[in-house]
Amino acid sequence: MNKFMDKDFLLDTETAKMLYHCHAEKMPIIDYHCHLQPKEIYEDKKFRNLAEVWLGAGDRYGDHYKWRALRARGYEEDSISGPEDDYKKYLQFVESMPYFVGNPLYHWSHLEMRRYFGIEEIINPANAETIWNKANKALETLTAREMMYKFNVKTVCTTDDPVDSLEWHKKMNADKTLKVSVRPAFRPDKAINVELGWFADWVRTLSKTVGKEINTLEHLCAALSERIAYFDSLGCRLSDHALDVVHYAAATYDEANAVFNKGMSGRPITEEEQDKYKGYVLLYLGREYAKYGWVQQYHIGALRNNSKSMLEKIGPDTGFDAIEDAVYMQKLSALLGELDRDGNLPKTILYCLNPRDNYALTVLAGCFQKEGVKGRVQVGTAWWFLDQLDGMRQNLETLMQTGLIAQSVGMLTDSRSFLAYPRHEYYRRLICSMLGRLVESGQYPASELETLGKIVEDVCYNNAAEYFGF
Repeated sequence: MNKFMDKDFLLDTETAKMLYHCHAEKMPIIDYHCHLQPKEIYEDKKFRNLAEVWLGAGDRYGDHYKWRALRARGYEEDSISGPEDDYKKYLQFVESMPYFVGNPLYHWSHLEMRRYFGIEEIINPANAETIWNKANKALETLTAREMMYKFNVKTVCTTDDPVDSLEWHKKMNADKTLKVSVRPAFRPDKAINVELGWFADWVRTLSKTVGKEINTLEHLCAALSERIAYFDSLGCRLSDHALDVVHYAAATYDEANAVFNKGMSGRPITEEEQDKYKGYVLLYLGREYAKYGWVQQYHIGALRNNSKSMLEKIGPDTGFDAIEDAVYMQKLSALLGELDRDGNLPKTILYCLNPRDNYALTVLAGCFQKEGVKGRVQVGTAWWFLDQLDGMRQNLETLMQTGLIAQSVGMLTDSRSFLAYPRHEYYRRLICSMLGRLVESGQYPASELETLGKIVEDVCYNNAAEYFGF
């Protein structure tokens, strides 16, 4: 029987151990997609206790993975995401931990305790008080920035709305004491989701931001271009799109503008109209990104706000999303193909939330490569609900079989938590395990271990640094 989570956790061959301890373990981190709050990084937030940093602040902002598990245990919502006593929240999470057997939360939570706080105790009720006291003592000096430094994080890309002033990014750019490069990432979903009720209000906010009237789609596109230039001036190198369902159809300006006008007046918009409007805007934005040498990310396949009662009670983005099963490959191919046709397809990372789509997406990405660019279009790491051993293994195996794992830009956290960086370790241990098995089963020569070590280092850090131009 192996010891629980020892230094060779998940490393089940001698080659895997060598790849991890000699190569992966030492590499810095580029967290190119996350949901950390820039204000908390700039102010070097000091957390009041373990419950706040581990579970959430009680303002419906926190770790959805943990919240969903606690809901399955039947706890009251206010003791999960709401204003209940911190120690009560903490204690019910610790009491639940033994029941998370097989869930990635069990591994992640123990890695968080060990890597941030040096706490080796098993998380269970018997150790609850000891863990609470040790962690809170560490949090007296373990601030938001120190958490990032502890994991040798070099670059972080936050997720920012086009109307955001980026005031905290400005301050961080001028802060010579900050040892991490914190860059904005452009997230224009609200400009694209024309069918949603708040579209017109958001456009009016954008109008105030740029100081110009937005009465037509042409005005909207011009305003988005202005914001792209502004984001670029503050170090932005990525955009990010939540394409829950991929909409695309060829459309003239007049056709797309007619849909824009319907959105501004709050009239119902058909699926066909969404295809035309969203296709037009995505093409426009893709061409803009190409001008600046940005990377665009398409996150595909979320089915959002499934519990209408909880949406009304605590709002969106609180852990009630699921996996969409829409078919979208033809539309995605047409969108990428149109950008590719006129030489304006930027570097692109594709993510799927439905594991069914791994093979189709990886093969499609291989159709849009470009001379002189390594992995111009590629599939990103396993995302959201797939960010666990089986999901990551399937994602990596598919990439090995139908793409090139050696060109991958590797792991990200996609997290709201400063305690999420051990997920990079989790990913690195898994990829070393998978590559190690290829060697020791005779599927890859042991004489190429030097090359394999370089591949591991590239996937952990070097590829991302080159790809994003950091």
